[in-house]
Amino acid sequence: MRKQAGKKQLNRKRNAEGAKGVKKETAVKDSVPVKEEMIVKETTVQGLAAKEAEVWETKNQEAKAQETKAREAMDKEAGAQDEIYLKRLERHHDELRWLYMELYENDSMFAELMDNMKHFFTERNADLKNQDAERESHQDWYKQNDMLGMMFYIDNFAKNMKGVESKLDYIERCNVNYIHLMPFLETTEGRSDGGYAVADFRKVQEKLGSMEDLDSLTASCHKKGINVCMDFVMNHTSEDHEWAKRARAGEGEYMSRYFFFQDDSIPSQYERTVPQVFPTTAPGNFTYLPDAGHYVMTSFYPYQWDLNYRNPRVFNEMMYNFLYLANRGIDIIRIDAVPYIWKELNTQCRNLPQVHTIVRMMRIISEIVCPGVLLLGEVVMEPEKVVPYFGTIEKPECHMLYNVTTMATTWHTVATRDVRLLKRQLDIVNSLPKDYVFLNYLRCHDDIGWGLDYGTLMTEGIGERSHKQYLNDYFQGYAGDSNSRGELYNADPVTGDARFCGTTASMCGIEKAGFEQNGEAMERAIRLDVMLHAYMFMQSGIPVIYSGDEIGQVNDYTYKEDPQKVADSRYIHRGAMNWKLAENIKDPKTVEAKMFSSLDRLEHIRKSEKVFVSNADTWTIETWDQSILCIGRYFEGEKIIGLFNFSEFDKTAWINETDGDYTDLISGKVMKPVGINVPAYGFYYLKHISE
Repeated sequence: MRKQAGKKQLNRKRNAEGAKGVKKETAVKDSVPVKEEMIVKETTVQGLAAKEAEVWETKNQEAKAQETKAREAMDKEAGAQDEIYLKRLERHHDELRWLYMELYENDSMFAELMDNMKHFFTERNADLKNQDAERESHQDWYKQNDMLGMMFYIDNFAKNMKGVESKLDYIERCNVNYIHLMPFLETTEGRSDGGYAVADFRKVQEKLGSMEDLDSLTASCHKKGINVCMDFVMNHTSEDHEWAKRARAGEGEYMSRYFFFQDDSIPSQYERTVPQVFPTTAPGNFTYLPDAGHYVMTSFYPYQWDLNYRNPRVFNEMMYNFLYLANRGIDIIRIDAVPYIWKELNTQCRNLPQVHTIVRMMRIISEIVCPGVLLLGEVVMEPEKVVPYFGTIEKPECHMLYNVTTMATTWHTVATRDVRLLKRQLDIVNSLPKDYVFLNYLRCHDDIGWGLDYGTLMTEGIGERSHKQYLNDYFQGYAGDSNSRGELYNADPVTGDARFCGTTASMCGIEKAGFEQNGEAMERAIRLDVMLHAYMFMQSGIPVIYSGDEIGQVNDYTYKEDPQKVADSRYIHRGAMNWKLAENIKDPKTVEAKMFSSLDRLEHIRKSEKVFVSNADTWTIETWDQSILCIGRYFEGEKIIGLFNFSEFDKTAWINETDGDYTDLISGKVMKPVGINVPAYGFYYLKHISE
């Protein structure tokens, strides 16, 4: 029994060991494929990682190659741009240095100017550089017959810069490709002179937007082929400018940037020879600063301090501001009050030779850094006297100037119905070199000063004081069967002198006719308004309209409700654009539609007829009627004659052009320009029919 039990136990043990051996063997056998699978997996992972690394390395190499290629392209482009810059610099360097050293005799300041010019060129974006290159190769790009300007205050036109950008389609519809943005740089409310007292040349007035908004606006304008003009106020700064603040605090470096005097001995010497700009509203040329204990030169208003361009630091810094603004996409920079910028004791401090040196240097600097930018000079004198500001063909200064006297003479002609003085004025302009480009306008943001040719008027028995009185009375609606409405500006009770303010439509009678609900008078007023624009388009140069004139917008008397504007009657024609009335251009029965469609027709004629280019031959033709002006234009075999009746009565132009038939571009009627009847306030554009 015990033996059998022991035997059974032994067998169980053996069986258990055998089973255990089987399990061990099985476990060993099972473990072989697991290890092999792990090895395979590990090998696969390593392979994938290697492939990924290879792909990454390939991509990395491609990226590096692209980066190298891009860098090489950039270096090549930079090299090409450097070459362009150096070529421009080579053309102008010697003259610029000679002029600078003649004025300042300061090598280090000239070297600084050179360094900063290169900096601003480098900072100029690619689109503007491409535009520069295009305009360099077509230097007469602004002298074509498609140029039409419009000027406006940003806030009055569309509240701010973004608003203006949203109105570009409307501007395009007006056939305008050049907008003049009235002053928009930082200024102090209540001490701004309409924005001409700049407190910061690199900051936009907060209510109008920002420099980024300006960048966006100019870029959008360029996409539509619209050029942008701005005012560069270089004669003075606001008393709130950083320089002025530091000068007021007694810092000599900044005092030297203005004209400071401890007592009135030298200021009184200046006053003996320097005329007053605003004898009634801002008499004198100096302001005493009690807190600083000094006098400072203020040719315009007490809060506008004249800059001292004898100091090269002033010139350099203002040129840096100029280039900074050019790099914001500005195409035309209007140099405000340019004749005043150089002061010399015992002179009138106007139009001195050094002014021309400075303007010439500005032109050179522009042609080196940003040759696509034009200089527009604000020079308020007769055409023959402003000519020096064009410079010479070899050494040009301003690209364009205002035709101020012709504008004033135009309104003289409206008031007198006598074209003789205007004809003489146009003959003078037409005799000037064709390279000179004038901006022509019926009115602008400013007043109308009666700076006429009184020497010629005196030969007809017309005295200066009495005639100025008549003109101011006429345009206020007091004399000469006038239908005009408007107000005087800066009236001087001692001399009897005054200037006039009013919109084109109000001066033509649209305001009066509308107030009286007189349909016949309204039609007559619209005819006068349209005729004046037709005559303006016939002049050589670039026509500019003031925003609102395209819809016959009238005077805005609400300025009298604003305590900051009430003392300045110029705000009567600076009213906000009435966009509700602008919607009426779709209704042919309205004044707005009649004005808009008429001007649209004239603008398309001007753009389609090559005789309207700036350098066409232009002359006046005797009509033997004092109320009718006749202008001829000829270019490359084509000829157009314009006839304009400045009278409210039908008149006959006793011309005798016997070279064939002509087509009236307005009506399409064919006629011979011999003894032509011109309706009251009517006009003709007669184009010669070539055989």
